[in-house]
Amino acid sequence: MVRVSWAGWNRRGGVIPALRRIVAGGGLLAGVAWVIFGAPVWVFAAVTTALVWGGLREFFAMVARKGIQIERVIGYAVGLSIPLSIYASFEPTKGWELFFITGAFLTIFTLQLTRRESSQAIVGISTALFGIFYISWCFSFLIKLRFLEGPGLPGGAWLVAFLIGVTKGGDIGAYGIGSLIGKHALIRRISPSKTWEGTIGGLLVSVLVALLFRPVLPAVSLQELVGLGLLLGAVGQIGDLSESLIKRDCQVKDSGRFLPGLGGVLDVLDSLLFSAPVFYFFVQHFWTG
Repeated sequence: MVRVSWAGWNRRGGVIPALRRIVAGGGLLAGVAWVIFGAPVWVFAAVTTALVWGGLREFFAMVARKGIQIERVIGYAVGLSIPLSIYASFEPTKGWELFFITGAFLTIFTLQLTRRESSQAIVGISTALFGIFYISWCFSFLIKLRFLEGPGLPGGAWLVAFLIGVTKGGDIGAYGIGSLIGKHALIRRISPSKTWEGTIGGLLVSVLVALLFRPVLPAVSLQELVGLGLLLGAVGQIGDLSESLIKRDCQVKDSGRFLPGLGGVLDVLDSLLFSAPVFYFFVQHFWTG
């Protein structure tokens, strides 16, 4: 029989922080549900773009703590152009965002050429482009998912809901189960509080949430839903750990103060940054191809 360690729960933050997470998460869930199902598509695109801006802002602030000088104006301009171009184009599934990324390459290099010194040029260029790819390009796949249509598909809104539900469900499961029974650290040097028990529990929750969407996806087999749950759950946890690695390198606990108990925008989005493009390409290749 598994023994629940309340001492372990308190050691990882206590009951009050957990309640704050629950309250903040509940409010966030209600808002997300409205944006996905109740609001016009332009509102969904606007909220996605605003979150991209918030994520870029936090990322630029974190790397500035390390003394890395980057062209923030170009980073914001290109980063926001990517989700807006996907929405504004009449072919949302096409690659207009690649045009802006190419423009970012040229512009950032050109600005570096005008500097009086060439020190830290590679670091500055690489960091700016990484931020654009990591946050703006990856998260903008939610807009592409929202526009996806095809035979047997439930509609873009349900695809987005499936992605968020499975990925964030795994997040919540990993946190809750890890807090209760977690004893074996997953990668201590990056995130000491994450455990193998939490990781496995999170994957199981992701699978469970995926199976709950069976009525919406009747054409998808149970085996495929289980596989998708494991895939998105695993990729989501890699995204979570990746953001923890960035924060550890920048020596910050949270990326920002977006929501009490949940941290910054990147702390909320981290698991979706990798799972969004993975799920989009999966749907395009296997469900609409």
